[in-house]
Amino acid sequence: MRVLVVNTGSSSLKLSVLTGDGRVEAATTVERWEGRRHLEPLTAFLDGVQVDAVGHRVVHGGPRYVDPAPVDDGLVEYLDSIAHLAPLHNPRAVAGIYAVSEVLPDTPAVACFDTAYHATLPREAHTYGLPREWNARWSLRRYGFHGLSHAYATRRAGELAGAPGARMVSCHLGAGASLAAVRDGVSLDTTMGFTPLAGLVMATRSGDVDPGLLLWLLRHGGVPLDELNEALERRSGLKGLSGTSGDLRDVLAGRADGDEDCALAFDVFVHQLCREIAAMTAAIGGLDVLVMTGGIGEHSPLVRAQVAERLAYLGVAVDAARNEAASGDADVSADGAAVRTVVVTAREDLEIARQVAAQLAAR
Repeated sequence: MRVLVVNTGSSSLKLSVLTGDGRVEAATTVERWEGRRHLEPLTAFLDGVQVDAVGHRVVHGGPRYVDPAPVDDGLVEYLDSIAHLAPLHNPRAVAGIYAVSEVLPDTPAVACFDTAYHATLPREAHTYGLPREWNARWSLRRYGFHGLSHAYATRRAGELAGAPGARMVSCHLGAGASLAAVRDGVSLDTTMGFTPLAGLVMATRSGDVDPGLLLWLLRHGGVPLDELNEALERRSGLKGLSGTSGDLRDVLAGRADGDEDCALAFDVFVHQLCREIAAMTAAIGGLDVLVMTGGIGEHSPLVRAQVAERLAYLGVAVDAARNEAASGDADVSADGAAVRTVVVTAREDLEIARQVAAQLAAR
């Protein structure tokens, strides 16, 4: 089976065709995709390419979709109704569904949700301490995100470490960043919440902030609501702290040049990362495997080394040479370390293709 994987970003469209054995047969990224009527890049990419099924990455499935689901009118209507839960992502995913259905009207399509992986969180982990009638009325809960990445990374890490049922903390560290506490392949806690703003300090997002501080800014700081929203999403995190683009590489370059703001931004990032990794271990009763994925997790030996140093009390230790040389999937653990530290290349596309095949086989 050849699966067309469709991954829409805020401005881009990523397309790849995967064969049944996981090989990427064709791939492209349209950097400035204009939406559902912009069909030319799709038709050009698919010219002469065989596609048996389509898998769409959808960031938010809301309370309804906790498994992959066939694309139909009811699904699209529901995604439109919850667009406010992920305004930067879900409308673009819907646009991708419309566009692909125009080009491949008779090809079965499946929606795969980033939130679905965290539907297994126990009630005590996903419930907010808000009035229970609010939680019920508006389906307020910790949804969690990056589920497709966490699902693939933990399964692959289990293969690399020879421990498929291990207690794992999966660290998806990129422009967006989140952790998942996973035991026996099941997500039991995560750092993102009702929205992807929660949790770790990210490239441009704030991560966790005292809600009382936000109320103070609205009431006493005179910050308009729209400006507050824009600042939390696009002008905070590493960017806000360092004054750089927010890309960790720029932060590290400034730090190396003696920029104190960049040095502080990096320290805040690592401090919160280590604090939250440790917190995740409480949900799974310890730690057997620490998984690093995403752009930072895969490509920053410094971050991995700092994490290992600060979490040595948990049994985390990396081999300096292995850590520096890591390329692609790699076990960078020190000999004899109680906790395996594994680097996994992010492959949401493989996870989507796997879910599509399983969903169609179950029909």
